[in-house]
Amino acid sequence: MLKRRIYQGLTAAGLALAVAGCKLPELAQRNVNRAVPATYNNSTQDTTSTARVRWQEFFTDPNLKALIDTALQRNQELNITLQELQIARNEIQVRKGEYLPSVSIGVRTDVEKPGRYTLQGATEEAINIQPDRRTPTPLANYQLGAFASWEVDIWHKLRNARKSAATRYLASVEGKNFTVTNLIAEIANSYYELLALDNQLAIIKQNIEIQENALRIVRQEKENAKVTELAVKRFEAQVQNTISLQYNTQQRITETENRINFLLGRYPQPITRDDQAFNSLVPTAVQAGIPAQLLSNRPDIRQAEQQLAAAKLDVQVARANFYPSLSISAGAGFEAFKPGLLFNSPESMLYNLAGDLMAPLVNRIGIKALYGTANALQIQAVYNYERTVLNAYIEVANQLSNISNLQNSYDAKLKEVQALNQSIRISNSLFKAVRADYTEVLITQRDALESKFDLTETKMKQLNATVNVYRALGGGWN
Repeated sequence: MLKRRIYQGLTAAGLALAVAGCKLPELAQRNVNRAVPATYNNSTQDTTSTARVRWQEFFTDPNLKALIDTALQRNQELNITLQELQIARNEIQVRKGEYLPSVSIGVRTDVEKPGRYTLQGATEEAINIQPDRRTPTPLANYQLGAFASWEVDIWHKLRNARKSAATRYLASVEGKNFTVTNLIAEIANSYYELLALDNQLAIIKQNIEIQENALRIVRQEKENAKVTELAVKRFEAQVQNTISLQYNTQQRITETENRINFLLGRYPQPITRDDQAFNSLVPTAVQAGIPAQLLSNRPDIRQAEQQLAAAKLDVQVARANFYPSLSISAGAGFEAFKPGLLFNSPESMLYNLAGDLMAPLVNRIGIKALYGTANALQIQAVYNYERTVLNAYIEVANQLSNISNLQNSYDAKLKEVQALNQSIRISNSLFKAVRADYTEVLITQRDALESKFDLTETKMKQLNATVNVYRALGGGWN
């Protein structure tokens, strides 16, 4: 027997009137502003972008490349992001499963004893299960079959939900790429800082040796009654101050090494490096390209764009909740009160087909609220996209300007260091000839030390600016 059940929350005519008469909320839309300036500040119109260069080619130091390679395999934050990718990939399968029919197979058995004074009980009492056999009490029931259910995606609600999940997965991929870009830049900046600290430590040790030699000369001058004890104490104080600076620099080296080890996902250990190569390092020439390339190079912009596309699909899913939904269920198998009769065909065969057509009527307020939330999230995604593009442009413009200014600053600092190095020799000669005061020697040595420190800091900033503009352009992840 074919059992056909069509359950309608509304009659066909009433449903048609309800759908035609319902007024859906207006869809809030906002156009995405993809316009960017034609050029960066103080840069030429060149379509070649350093962002296209792979990080293995952009960085030439073999020790730095080994550190980056280790971090890409062991960094915890990156590994967490990879698991988020897997979660997003699984979400696609979940949405795909909702879109497809659900089919299950199973076995069921039950025993039922209805009350004698009920319709079912009275019927079983009056009618024999067979002409010469009364209906057993209790009556067992055995069932074996396959059952399916399927929500017909009339309004593409399930399909759009699946597309939204796929788009968010692509956004997660771009998020992973952005994590890789930032990780490479952070390791490179920390590595260059470590080389700069090594160089500063070497400068400090050289100055301690120079100052100790000056202290011995001052003590000899005191024995010859040419200077007082005040001069000796001032020189001793300067030596101790520089020694203190040495320990502070050593602590900074330890902290920088451990910061790199943390990024590499390992416990503290020495960082392999060539500390003598810092002075010979030359910042890599950077070609910024044109601002429009940011839209395709920057992973965070691509991520924001994918999130915006997913938010638009979510609005369409929320909008489809106002329309009727059609569900179809079906089953086929065998059913009997005795296992031996289970496969007697056609007497024990069962099959059914049912369809449900339902439309929301009472809970429209809640559906409107969900729809309004989806709209707000979409507009929020638009603003987030525009902010990401604006931030990327400003980062590139700042770093390009920084590279130019740092180069001029480095040239000026280099001349200052050269002049102060000559001043040290001149002041020492004048002091020995009693033609200069000891305070001039102290001030000259202090200024020379500070200028050498500043020169090292400026070079480190030059290297960091090159790394930062590489990151800002969207390089490192490809």
